[in-house]
Amino acid sequence: MSLKGAAYIAVAWEHPTRKAPDKSIALLHAECAKGALADAGLSKDDVDGYFCAGDAPGGLGPLSMVDYMNLKCRHVDSTDVGGSSYQVAVGHAMEAIAAGRCNIALITRSGRPRSEGQATGTAPRPGNPAAPEMQFEFPYGPATANLYGMCAARHMYEYGTTSEQLAWIKVAASHHAQYNEHAMLRNVVTVEDVVSSPIVSTPLHRLDCCVISDGGGALILTKPEIAKSLKRPLVKVIGVGESPKHQAGGEIDLTFTAARWSGPPAWEMAGIKPSDIKYASIYDSFTITVLMQLEDLGFCERGEAAGFIGARNTAPPSAGNKGGKLPLNTNGGGLSYMHSGMYGMYALQESVRQMRGIAPAQVPGAKISVCHGVGGMFAASGTVIFSNAA
Repeated sequence: MSLKGAAYIAVAWEHPTRKAPDKSIALLHAECAKGALADAGLSKDDVDGYFCAGDAPGGLGPLSMVDYMNLKCRHVDSTDVGGSSYQVAVGHAMEAIAAGRCNIALITRSGRPRSEGQATGTAPRPGNPAAPEMQFEFPYGPATANLYGMCAARHMYEYGTTSEQLAWIKVAASHHAQYNEHAMLRNVVTVEDVVSSPIVSTPLHRLDCCVISDGGGALILTKPEIAKSLKRPLVKVIGVGESPKHQAGGEIDLTFTAARWSGPPAWEMAGIKPSDIKYASIYDSFTITVLMQLEDLGFCERGEAAGFIGARNTAPPSAGNKGGKLPLNTNGGGLSYMHSGMYGMYALQESVRQMRGIAPAQVPGAKISVCHGVGGMFAASGTVIFSNAA
């Protein structure tokens, strides 16, 4: 059974804070839920499905947050696949709604790495001593930037990708961010600015890395008839896909992501192809993250994304041309806008804004968008396709 159109986005609400030293993670989740419900004209008593990921505090996953927010739910889900958790949660909420397990699904996310003093992926990754990968990876003290740097270095080796080509991703993000009053970095940068910034983890420079912020957000998905009764601009979910990237016993190619497997079922469900897309929200923890996902989602052949980006195909009209073929991350993305970790939630929000025609850097005529998230070091992917057709 196809899930196409089984649920609509009623609300995509974003917490206004970028630094929250006075708020707990649980409180941020609750404030996101409250803001989303108020925006939709719903109450907490209307929610009968709750979805979260590993950022939700408490020893019992969603149960702790359901109790904290005093929700009365028939269905809960706490699937944690890193930054792609919220794309995956959209798919799982659709499944639950289609199966009659809930009618109104609430998804929340919050994080406060800025208040906790975390740097841009340079701290050693914490790990559970019982995790199976501990004995292989953690003795070497990997940090997130190190892991993505290895992927960038390998892509450069295999395909001749250059630092200047990666820099164009940041340049395009900065051109979009200048129109977003909520963006942390609104100054337009140049390729020279990026490649002249300090190296964080070879070959990634500081401006190849995302910003660090606090923040949070919430989505509400409902049955189609409920969404239409709320008198909100309609955003239909027409395609979803999810997949891990298997490690193959250590024989792993660092130049591709799990989007290779999460994208095709989403395209098939939606009944479209990448060339039909006029706007994309692509997870951008680092510049290399964007480049590899464009290839794996089918927008470019492998090894060709650097040239595609360098030709200004992701640039907005403000960059001095007529605008690219595929504007992406029009909020400025994780590279310029905000990134409280697990950026997939914020990518979804911007895709919804584009479909509703209210994005600060609105893409004219955008009727279908794709939103893609990545978890871990490309360990998992989630793909969601939206339409603003009723």
